[in-house]
Amino acid sequence: MKWHKRLLTMIQERQDKKIALAVDTSTTEAPTILINNIVTLFEKVKPDTILVQADFKIRSITPVKSNTIKYHTHGKSSYTLVLEWAKEEKIDTLFYITDVTGFLPEEMETVDFELFWLVSGSFIPRVPFGKTIKVA
Repeated sequence: MKWHKRLLTMIQERQDKKIALAVDTSTTEAPTILINNIVTLFEKVKPDTILVQADFKIRSITPVKSNTIKYHTHGKSSYTLVLEWAKEEKIDTLFYITDVTGFLPEEMETVDFELFWLVSGSFIPRVPFGKTIKVA
């Protein structure tokens, strides 16, 4: 459970930062128990975290709460709107729970905030920017 400790430390180190946690809700095949545990960790350690639920569009932006996530079955996701939202809102750190199979425009080569892709499963895809953390 090395990633648990790492994630906990990362959240604690950013107590004075504006943090958002995005959840890719494009599929019901997501490891929902794992995702709820991560959201609960943010809820307990940094309750002012902003929770963004998104697939191909942003579905909701609310205070972090683990029992509010709604999944969809279409399998389509895009990261563009969430990343643009984070920039507009001057988010310091964005944690994004996803399988990193969604759409990302080629012209987007970087973001001006700290970005961590929280990826479950045995295959960890390469990300164009930010850092990947395996959470399984």
